Amino acid sequence: MTAKQTVYVNEFTDGILDPTKEMKNRVKDGGFIVANTTPGCWGPMITPALKGGHEVTRPVYVEGAEVGDAIAIHIKSIEVTSIATASGNDKPVDGRFVGDPFVAGKCPECGTLNPETVIDGIGQEAIRCINCHADITPFTFTNAYTMAFNQNKTVGISLNKDAAEKVARDGKKYMNTPENSIQNPVVTFAPHDLVGAIARVRPFLGQLGTTPARPLPDSHNAGDFGQFLIDAPHDYGLTKEQLEDRTDGHMDINRVRDGAILICPVKVPGGGVYLGDMHAMQGDGEIAGHTTDVSGIVNLQVNVLKDVKLEGPVLLPVVEDLPHLAKPFSEEEKQQAIQLSKQWGIQELEDSYPISFVGTGADLNEATENGMERAANLFGITVPEVMNRATINGAIEIGRHPGVVTVTFLTPVKYLEEKGLADLVRNQYV
Repeated sequence: MTAKQTVYVNEFTDGILDPTKEMKNRVKDGGFIVANTTPGCWGPMITPALKGGHEVTRPVYVEGAEVGDAIAIHIKSIEVTSIATASGNDKPVDGRFVGDPFVAGKCPECGTLNPETVIDGIGQEAIRCINCHADITPFTFTNAYTMAFNQNKTVGISLNKDAAEKVARDGKKYMNTPENSIQNPVVTFAPHDLVGAIARVRPFLGQLGTTPARPLPDSHNAGDFGQFLIDAPHDYGLTKEQLEDRTDGHMDINRVRDGAILICPVKVPGGGVYLGDMHAMQGDGEIAGHTTDVSGIVNLQVNVLKDVKLEGPVLLPVVEDLPHLAKPFSEEEKQQAIQLSKQWGIQELEDSYPISFVGTGADLNEATENGMERAANLFGITVPEVMNRATINGAIEIGRHPGVVTVTFLTPVKYLEEKGLADLVRNQYV
């Protein structure tokens, strides 16, 4: 199949990222991927036919990307298209899944695994098994809300009961669900525990990355959610060692937004770039477990970085999102440092730029260790050096509370040059 300069994507996986499946779309190195994405967590979570907890775009083959390379994904734009959505804390329902409610939903009456469903009315009992009409949703809300957005998508407000039920009766319209999506709209539940709350809209992608080296449920392509797969009783169970085949595409890092660059490892030929799980807003940590899942239009540009072997994603946030200590130095600050160096007889000062390593693990401690080890391994330095640099020139920030962090620090240009990253990083911050 011939690679194209611009690829338009509006088809989605069944929740499984499978490297053995053919990638129908191919894009040139330096080309663009334009995608109409589906809402993330909650819609797929109440659609048992989806086996991954999310519904992401079908992966795109990037021409020239080989195992051991990296792909730089430039986020050109993110536009929310949903009029309203719903979200909140979740509670799994016993008897409606096998081992993992995100992956292996099961009808509690007829026993069908990953059955298709129909919507009958509104509310938390509206999702029904197509075979026996049993209430089948594997999750319910504990505290939740319905939120509507203004036309410019700058703010949202949480709705009362009447407004939430109005949205629930025409869920796909208000969520602007893409035509090829099979998920049930979460607004069908019509939650309204929070009423009149105002929130700023700042959209980002909860899922963006490359295809893992083995079939993985999309929401479990991460070191924290992936723990549920270890020795799991369903088809996608694996060992702790096999989880290393992940690419950490499910990050929920709110800095993966318009203007940022995400550098991803290539673990299968062509890389297999995919995306989804757009959120309208989220504080660090996604502490509620979920946030405002929305449909949207995304424009990405991809570049292959030959022989840049990464263990996980590397993020170049926009300057505004960098920790204070990791922001590039101003000319005034550089002059102050030069004067100080003359006073103390220091002959050479480091030239440096910020870089963020994504780390994931079973908990935040393990994720932090993972991120620091990835940085140390890439640059051929020690973890203690990374610890020092992240302390005086950066920060550890929480992406998702169970176990996703970014390890950010000002990195000497000579380190970046040795790994072929200097021009990319410099251009992001000059």
